[in-house]
Amino acid sequence: MRSGKGNSPADSTRSASLESGIQGGGVAPGASRYDRLDALRGFALIWMACFHFCFDLSNYRLLDANFYSDPLWTNQRTCILSLFLLCAGAGQAVATTQGQSWPRFWRRWAQIVGCAALVSLGSWFMFPNSFIYFGVLHGMAAMLIVARLTAPLRAWLWPLGLLAIALPHLVADPFFDTRLTNWVGLVTHKPITEDYVPILPWLGVMWWGLAGTQWILARRPWLLSWVDASPAGKPLDSGDNGGLAPLMRKLRQGLALLGRWSLTFYMVHQPVLIGGLLAWMTLTGRPVP
Repeated sequence: MRSGKGNSPADSTRSASLESGIQGGGVAPGASRYDRLDALRGFALIWMACFHFCFDLSNYRLLDANFYSDPLWTNQRTCILSLFLLCAGAGQAVATTQGQSWPRFWRRWAQIVGCAALVSLGSWFMFPNSFIYFGVLHGMAAMLIVARLTAPLRAWLWPLGLLAIALPHLVADPFFDTRLTNWVGLVTHKPITEDYVPILPWLGVMWWGLAGTQWILARRPWLLSWVDASPAGKPLDSGDNGGLAPLMRKLRQGLALLGRWSLTFYMVHQPVLIGGLLAWMTLTGRPVP
């Protein structure tokens, strides 16, 4: 996510494997999945891809848009990132509730760290003066460890999340303005980088996703899955909306499937978008900046 310079039914949806990399976890082998959570993550991925495609159009001077100061784009970036981090916190709630082991957590964490390094390398080639050194994957890798360790705090995560979100607005010091320290988030000005996701305030959003999903799992677990979408187990495609049910079912199944492959999608979508855009510009004779 760019911050700008300066800134099947039931069986398939309860698959044992959890590729959902940006969720940052993985359920224990044989544990259930929650397709509504997967679909929410899939929706965030689609929104992110559309946002990045517009950024690419702007970067290649095919769209007149300011992604660094125009609220239309900066607010979207905040919403997309918040959605990802809420889902990541929710994923940790599911993983810890279902007994995910620390070795499984570290395997998934290592994949995220490796992908973060690739993002830094790729962005250095494209934006050498503003490459990504602590973006969404870097921040998520750090925050997931904190979330995992603090999961037992449960309801206390709500006030802690509020504190994490408020702290950067209350405390700022030049000590945190260097590249070695600005990952904390208590900066006096945002660094020049294409993506910046510091621990504060964003850990607060992940904590809220963790705490909220823990509450749901303890009291309303059926809210997380369409196959159990009502306490009575009644299907959602009955009545006057039955005609739209097949289409909506395919849509949510598609989003849920995408949400299970979030890390893969995150890593390949920009190379595909940029490569396709450059190929189109070359074939149509448009100059490439």
